[in-house]
Amino acid sequence: MLFVCHANLCRSPLAERLARRAFDDAFGPAAAKVVTASAGTRAYDGSPMHEGSATVLAECGVDAGGFVSRTVSSSILRDADLVLTATRDQRSACLTLEPSAVRRTFTLRQFARFAAAVAPIADGPVADRMRRLVAGVNESRHLVPAVPGEQDDLPDPVNQPIDAFRVCAEDVWGSLRTIVGVIGAA
Repeated sequence: MLFVCHANLCRSPLAERLARRAFDDAFGPAAAKVVTASAGTRAYDGSPMHEGSATVLAECGVDAGGFVSRTVSSSILRDADLVLTATRDQRSACLTLEPSAVRRTFTLRQFARFAAAVAPIADGPVADRMRRLVAGVNESRHLVPAVPGEQDDLPDPVNQPIDAFRVCAEDVWGSLRTIVGVIGAA
């Protein structure tokens, strides 16, 4: 599961680390087979996570240590089973780099909306459940009512007060709860 934002400093690192936590909490050691990573469409490789994102992760009890930014590439996109972007523009940038990723590249909010329409997936290894969820989303996405495009974009908290980072994290958590809920049903 690859999360992509603009600079790979705020939203995508938050999503990467919160996803790791959500999967670990829901599935324990079995969650290790679900890889969470992040990248940016305009990232400077090797930059640290934004202080606001690191602060909010710490408030959530999530370790922000060891993070370094990286620029998304076609090979990174090819290797990802699922690509979740912060915005529609970043989704477009990813698909320009790797058109073959079209059926597994969504905005985070969009994928959560589509996932909510998929029947629970309760059996099999967690990584297989995720792949089946992506297939289920593609099979049923036409059944999900359309929303104005901007509703699929995750606002960027950069250059805003810490509360904007908290709102962003809660937004990410909400999407992740939906996703994990669909594949976590027992």
